[in-house]
Amino acid sequence: MLKKYWSLFMLFLCAVLLVGCQEDMTPVSSDKKDGNKGEITVWAHPFTGDQEIEGVMWKEIISSYEKESGVKVNFEQIPWANRDQKVLTALAANNGPDVFYVIPDQMPQYADAGMLLELTPYLEDNDMDDFVESALLSTTWKDKVYGLPVLQSVDTLFYNVDVVKAIGEDPTKLPATWDEFEEWAAKAKAKGFYATSFQGGGSMNGTLYPFLWQAGGEVLTEDGEVLINNEAGVEAFEFINNMYKKGWVPKDSITAMHHDEIWDSGKMLAVTGSGISVSGMLNKDIFEFVIAPPLKNKEQISYGTTGMFVAPINTDNPDASAEFIKFMTNTESQRKFNTVTQYIPTRESAKDIFDDQKYLAQLASYTQYALPGVIHPEGRTIMPLIQAELQTMMEGKKTPKEAADAAAEAIKAKVQ
Repeated sequence: MLKKYWSLFMLFLCAVLLVGCQEDMTPVSSDKKDGNKGEITVWAHPFTGDQEIEGVMWKEIISSYEKESGVKVNFEQIPWANRDQKVLTALAANNGPDVFYVIPDQMPQYADAGMLLELTPYLEDNDMDDFVESALLSTTWKDKVYGLPVLQSVDTLFYNVDVVKAIGEDPTKLPATWDEFEEWAAKAKAKGFYATSFQGGGSMNGTLYPFLWQAGGEVLTEDGEVLINNEAGVEAFEFINNMYKKGWVPKDSITAMHHDEIWDSGKMLAVTGSGISVSGMLNKDIFEFVIAPPLKNKEQISYGTTGMFVAPINTDNPDASAEFIKFMTNTESQRKFNTVTQYIPTRESAKDIFDDQKYLAQLASYTQYALPGVIHPEGRTIMPLIQAELQTMMEGKKTPKEAADAAAEAIKAKVQ
């Protein structure tokens, strides 16, 4: 019932927005075209636990933009919880922000519904070649750019140095391929360690998708062609099933959300981590760890989120909104923003903020391998469908091929 209500609400919302856009054809005043007058409202979320330091960062960036452009910025920080509802409700009422922050599974939903301002016409002078190519993947829908990325992350394996040595391996020569990882996993199991964590109750971005991409596969295309059950897809399902059957991952991996206790206790060879994991490990100071590049089978790929700023189609000041997005994602703004948030800049020229931080500098060098998930309007809604089949397989009720085929049929029913 809730799903039906939400779908009806979305249809109503899109209709309101599209009608509003058609009716409000008043030309933008010349002062707004110049981008030197007027005002905009910007919505973003808290990115750290220190709102005082974060507030100073926002004040510096916004003050610089206001001084350069003459446009007043009204900044509002909104919570992560229920962010979709808040944004959609505000835009439908035509009193939403002029610029707001989104993540990869939100952008295509909004863009496909005609809710976002296309930024392509504003980008000729924006040095797009400086952006990490993988960071731009989630900003584009149907060959049109709707956002610019300000932050990126990359997931890869962190290894416990003590366990690596306990299984007779060298922590300076970490596994690079599936085959090499499987060799280490078998040795870890023989010595009484788990090879890694598998969080079957979590997002597909952290479970199936990286293995699927590494196998050379894809969930579905932009046009809705479902590929999850092709040869590469089945290989990914088989790899996960093999890890579970051999006991390389904990028994509760079917529904687990984390295995922090096992990792912290030194009973696990490796765990998937990102920049946030680095600060956590350093603060705990439990054991020495090393970070490996993303694994490779046919492809060397992992998951990594991308955060971006977009503007709604019904903004009263499109020029100023687009210019703020460009300013917010330029090199200097990214240096300020990501120094505070400790995410990885999406501009190569801003990555020097981590030159003196060994682990973050290493992770920053891997963003070329980071995919932001399934970029499709149904990218978020198909995840539970895939997860259910993956869990059924791990329970032993379906073969990897049967689970992949069932996932494909469920996705087709959703997107076609």
